[in-house]
Amino acid sequence: MSSPIAKLSFWGVRGSTPTVDPATWRYGGNTPCLELAAPDGTKFILDCGTGLRVLGNRWGADGLASSATTHIFVTHYHWDHIQGLPFFAPLYDQKNQFQFYSFRSKFLGPDSLRQVFEAQMALPYFPVDFSAMTAQRKFREVDGGETFQIGENKVTTRWLNHPQGCLGFRIETPAGTVVYATDNEPGVPALDMNLRELAAGADIFINDAQYSPAQLANERKGWGHSSWSEGVRVARETGVKTLVLFHHDPDSTDRIVDQLLRQAREEYDSVFAASEGMVITLGAASEPVQAHMPGSRTALRREAQFHACVTGVTAEGQKFEEDTLVRDLSIQGALISLKHSPRMQSEVQVVMRASGTDGVQEMILRGYVVRIEEGAEKGTTAVGVVFTD
Repeated sequence: MSSPIAKLSFWGVRGSTPTVDPATWRYGGNTPCLELAAPDGTKFILDCGTGLRVLGNRWGADGLASSATTHIFVTHYHWDHIQGLPFFAPLYDQKNQFQFYSFRSKFLGPDSLRQVFEAQMALPYFPVDFSAMTAQRKFREVDGGETFQIGENKVTTRWLNHPQGCLGFRIETPAGTVVYATDNEPGVPALDMNLRELAAGADIFINDAQYSPAQLANERKGWGHSSWSEGVRVARETGVKTLVLFHHDPDSTDRIVDQLLRQAREEYDSVFAASEGMVITLGAASEPVQAHMPGSRTALRREAQFHACVTGVTAEGQKFEEDTLVRDLSIQGALISLKHSPRMQSEVQVVMRASGTDGVQEMILRGYVVRIEEGAEKGTTAVGVVFTD
């Protein structure tokens, strides 16, 4: 019998406000939204940031509307976690059913989440109101410390340390456990313990890493966010298998996130930085957690042919050097066929050589691995690289 498989897709990974700065293209500029497809067919959506619009468009393009209920968990009511809801096309289709979950705000009272959604779509802030959404919608208030079952999946909630309150969620599926704990600042013992209870033994631990350790200790202290080093600390203490750095600061360029990821990987074996379009597969038998990027997130390429020498690090952490041919090339990146399989989001150096009138010329480029898939030739891996230098 095949092992149960769960897929976790990242549609929005940026914190505080969306960005369209070209320097943030590689990791993405949409605010938080994740999708978890459990082995029993249950669909979860985690937060309703601007990434929700992209998910909804993909949902419609793939013809995924169904009578099954989709379960949407909202961690808290700040703009970056709710602002995508008015643009989520499936909510305007009466065939769809949604169950929303969040907490009762002391500022709003009963039915807080419905109030928040209605308020952000009220005149004059939006051209249509909440009643224009014809999908079936139900709302459930949950509190920190609850545990409940959805299909074959166990959901646990805990309070986190963030202004006006925030919930973290632990979802245990037959394929593995995903913990979503964004918008959390360390320093309150009881809430620090909540985070560790959520994270204990998780396969995937998605944790706030908006600030550098220096920012968190100084000018950003008290702002309700965390750092990669705190995420590593919790992952190490609780036996997490894979840590995902999440909620990137809007002022953090791709190069800054690269640096934070590099520092985290020096301290912990299995770390990824959340990236729009990234898909993590859980439950593959006898294999580590797999992360990949679909082709839609890589640059448009043209056929070319250059001899190249590629150096990098494998998924197992071993350095490699390999001569190959680069056949697909763009200004932004390349698709390279390798016998080695580099680590996702690791840095590689590509030295390309081409014959010219002045003899053989070399071009030395550095880039990050954003896509890994099976190669066209047996025993090879097709590696998508985005150039940074």
